[in-house]
Amino acid sequence: MVSKNQIKLITSLVQKKYRKQHQLFFAEGEKVIDELLKANFELDSLYITKPMFEGVLDSKKILISDSDLNKISALSNANDCLAVFKIPEQKPIQNHGLIVGLDDIRDPGNFGTIIRLCDWFGISQIICSEQTVDLYNPKVIQATMGSIARVSVNYIDLEKYLSKSELQIFGTFMDGENIYKKKLPNDGIIIFGNEANGISKNIELLVNQKVAIPRFGNLQRTESLNVATATAIILSEFKRMN
Repeated sequence: MVSKNQIKLITSLVQKKYRKQHQLFFAEGEKVIDELLKANFELDSLYITKPMFEGVLDSKKILISDSDLNKISALSNANDCLAVFKIPEQKPIQNHGLIVGLDDIRDPGNFGTIIRLCDWFGISQIICSEQTVDLYNPKVIQATMGSIARVSVNYIDLEKYLSKSELQIFGTFMDGENIYKKKLPNDGIIIFGNEANGISKNIELLVNQKVAIPRFGNLQRTESLNVATATAIILSEFKRMN
């Protein structure tokens, strides 16, 4: 059975300030939870509606009813399990290979999908501006489908970091060079900008390679691509070239 205090704590973790205060976040669904456990995220407590996760200590498990799970779930249709984890410390940034940089991405679904795409294309590092949506937002966690366990995410002063980086900095712009006609390296930082405003002016000044996904439609009226869709195309092309 889940107590009122436990319900209050878990539901408070929907908000960033309480995640920061308690240094906790939660994930839902067997696949996502299993991926986090395999990646050695530290489990605080596990709420289940049926016997599952045999490898988890019984002292960490709390068997609850479907109605109680609905009270603590952030999903419109609750799954059969919810786990509370401790927020780990950020890992040091490794200044080599391909790194994805996010400049003020605000939509949790986009961010989660980008993490999943990085996992798919073998990119292990994302650096984020401090204004980018919180990694431990429940909607981000669910959208990653477990890929959060394999991709390192750091929140930094993005402008300061880029100004000191020795890697090539690529930025996605409507007026950039055709991505399909460029020779692309194995190492570099690829910046993706805010859903509404694109890459900010200060970050744009630090970009030394502007790239674009060309439009092939006859009318040429589509203004832009969704940032997660653009990320998929750009990362695919970087990997195809190498």
